[in-house]
Amino acid sequence: MTASIWRTSHLALAIVCSLFLLVAAVTGVVLAVDVIREKNQPYKAAGFEQIRLSESLPALKEKYPELLQLSIDAHGFVKAEGFDTAGNEINGYVHPKTGELLGAPLVQSDFVQWNLALHRSLFLQETGRFIVGVVSFLLMLIVLSGTLLIIQRQKGIRHFFDRMSRDFTAQYYHVVAGRLLLIPLLLLAASGTYLFLVRFELLTKETSPDTKIVELTETTIRSLAEFPVFQKTRLADVVKIEFPLDSDPEEYFKIQLKDRELTVHQFTGAVLQKKKYPLVQVWESISLDLHTGRTNSIWAIVIGIASLNILFFIYSGFRITLRRLGVKTQNRYQAEDAEFILLTGSENGSTLRFAQQVHLQLLANGIKSYLAEMNRYQAYPSARQLLVFTSTYGLGDAPNSARVFEKKLYQYPQLQEVEFSVVGFGSRTYKEFCGYAVQVDDWLEQQSWARRNLPLYKVNDKSTEDFVKWVKAWASKNRIALVESPVNYGGQPPGLQQLHIIEKTTATEQDLNFSVTLKIPRSATVRSGDLLAIYPAGDERERLYSIARIGKRMQLVVKLHTKGLGSQYLHNLKVGEKIKARIIPNPSFHLPEKAPEIALIANGTGIAPFLGMIAENKAGRPLHLYAGFRHRYSSVQDYKAICDTAIQKQQLKAASLAFSREEHPAYVMDLIRRDASFFASLLATKGSILICGSLAMQQDVEQVLDQICQEKNGKSLHYYKALGQVLADCY
Repeated sequence: MTASIWRTSHLALAIVCSLFLLVAAVTGVVLAVDVIREKNQPYKAAGFEQIRLSESLPALKEKYPELLQLSIDAHGFVKAEGFDTAGNEINGYVHPKTGELLGAPLVQSDFVQWNLALHRSLFLQETGRFIVGVVSFLLMLIVLSGTLLIIQRQKGIRHFFDRMSRDFTAQYYHVVAGRLLLIPLLLLAASGTYLFLVRFELLTKETSPDTKIVELTETTIRSLAEFPVFQKTRLADVVKIEFPLDSDPEEYFKIQLKDRELTVHQFTGAVLQKKKYPLVQVWESISLDLHTGRTNSIWAIVIGIASLNILFFIYSGFRITLRRLGVKTQNRYQAEDAEFILLTGSENGSTLRFAQQVHLQLLANGIKSYLAEMNRYQAYPSARQLLVFTSTYGLGDAPNSARVFEKKLYQYPQLQEVEFSVVGFGSRTYKEFCGYAVQVDDWLEQQSWARRNLPLYKVNDKSTEDFVKWVKAWASKNRIALVESPVNYGGQPPGLQQLHIIEKTTATEQDLNFSVTLKIPRSATVRSGDLLAIYPAGDERERLYSIARIGKRMQLVVKLHTKGLGSQYLHNLKVGEKIKARIIPNPSFHLPEKAPEIALIANGTGIAPFLGMIAENKAGRPLHLYAGFRHRYSSVQDYKAICDTAIQKQQLKAASLAFSREEHPAYVMDLIRRDASFFASLLATKGSILICGSLAMQQDVEQVLDQICQEKNGKSLHYYKALGQVLADCY
C-alpha cells in the first residue's frame, strides 16, 4: 500500500474521530491526574509488595476479631470491614501489619465522576460506550497508520528513531511526539478496544472455568500464620478476602486473587477449591490496569502525557492538512501556451511556496509561466524552459505530489528542445540528501529533447539563503530580474501583532519621503535590517519595509507613491493609531558581528535599516555610510544631522552623500569609485559591505565593486559574496 493511501487513511480516521478523541483526551488527562492524586495518599504500607498473608492476617484478626472482609485496591491500599474488640464498626484503610486505622475510603469528587461518565459513555449509556469503544479501535488504526508513515518516511524500521529533517514546526513535532509516545498510545487504544470487546461480549468468557475441588484429608489445626497457602501468597496478589462468619467448620476463607479464587478451610488451612479465571477475564483486568494507570504512578503520568498529546496531534495534524491545502496555484496561462514550466514535488506545501514565489515574479515580468505538480507533467508544446523544484520523502523517495513523475516523463516526450534546471530540497542529516532531486536530474539528462540550463542545486532544511544562490545564478544566466532577498522566499510566520504609531512625518510635493515610528512590543525581538510586513487592504496582499531599531522604537522610511497600496496606507495613518502587522526576522541582513570594518551603501529609503545599525553600534566599530539621493530635501538633512551626531559619538566613522539632481550631480557609484582603494582594502581584510535600496542601484554598485576587486585584488566580487562579506536587501 502506498504512502499516499496510508496518509489518506490516517487523515480520514483522524477527521472522523477528532471530536470524540478531543473529549476522550481531555477527560483522560483529568482521570490520570486523579489516579496520581489517589496513589500519593499515605495509605500504602512500606514494603507492601513483600508482605505475605501469614504476616498480615493474624495481626488484623487480633485487632479486629470480627473481620468480615479485606480488599486490596489497585493502589495497594488495604481496606478492612468488620468490628474491633470494643464492637465498633470499622470500614477504612488499615496498616496490613499493625492493623492501625489509616483513613476513610477514598471517594471520587463529583467533578471526577462527571469526567469518568463522559469518558466512558459520553452520557449516552450503552450507546455511548459502544461509540467510545469503536473510537478506541479507530485510534489504534490511526496509531498504526501513523507508524507506517514514519517507517516509510525513515526508510525502514531500523531507521525509525534516526534523526530526521526539520519540517515546519507542527509537522516536525507531530512526528517526534508520535515516535516517543507510540507505545503508550498503542497500549491506550488497544486496552480500550479490548475492554469494549469484553463489555459487549464480542470476546466470550469460558462457560466452564477450570474448577478443582479437593477432599479434606488434613485434620491438623493450625494458626493463621502456619497456613501454607497464606505463607505462599503475597498480599499484593490479592483482590479480596472474605472471612468465615463464625467458627462453623463449613465456613471458609474465600480468597479472590488476580487470576483465580481459592476456598480455604478456616482451621486447617487446607485449600478445598481452586477456580481459575478465564484468560479473557485476566486480560480484562490487565487492560484496565493499562488503560487507567491505576497500578503505577509513573505509568499514570505517561498515559496522562499521552492523552494530553492527543490534543496536540489533533491540532498539528489539522495544521499540516491546512498547510497542504493552503498553497494555491495561480496560473494565468494554459499549459499548452506557457513558455516556462515550473513543476513541484512537495510533501507538505513548503517546496511549492518557493516555486510559487518564482512563478509570481515571472508573471510580473510578463513571462508566460505555468505552475503545476510533478504528477501533472504532460506535453508542453510552447515550453522553452522546465524548472523542477522537488523535495525528497523519507530517505530518497519521491514526495506525494511526484510519485508518477518518472512514468509520465517517459510517456510524454517534448517535441522541441527544452532547457531544464532542478532545485532539490532536503536535509543534510540524511545520507540521501536531496536523493530524489538527484534522480530527477539524471532522468532529465537522459531525455533527447532536454538541454541543461544549470547544474543541480540543493537546498538544506528549506534554507532561503541556499535557494537564493540558485535564484541569483538562474536570473543572471537567463537575464531575468528576480528578487534576491532570502526573506522573499521564506514561509509566513503565524500571527499578527498590534503596533502603536507614536511618531510620523508627512510627505510633501517636493519631498515624497516620510517616516513612521512604532513602539516595539515587549514580546518582540527586533534588530535593524528585519522587515515589517503590513496588510494595507486587509487581505493577503503583503508589503514589506526595512526596520531601523532605535532604542525601544522601530522606524520605517517610506516613499509615497501616487498609487502605492502600502505607502498610501502608511501615509494616511495618524499618531496614536494601531496597525496589525508582523515582524519578520531577516538574519541575513543584520550588522555582521565579526567584521572588523563595515561599509553601508544605500539609496533613497534604503537608508532606513542603516540608521538603526548606526544607533546600535555602541562598541564603536568603524562604519562608513555611502548614500545617494536625488535632492537635498528636509528628510535628507535630518539623515545628515543623525550622521553628524553619530560621528561625534564614534558610532559612525564617516558619511558620504551623493545627489543626482543637484548642482554637480553624482551617484553613489561615483562615491565608490572615488574610494576604490578603501573598498578593495576593506574586502581584502575581511570587512563587510551591506547594500540596501533599489535593485537597479544594487546591480550598478556590484558592477563597480566587481571592477575594483578585479583590478586591485585580482578576485571577482562573487568571491567575496561567497564568503558572506557582501550582503544585500534590495527591492
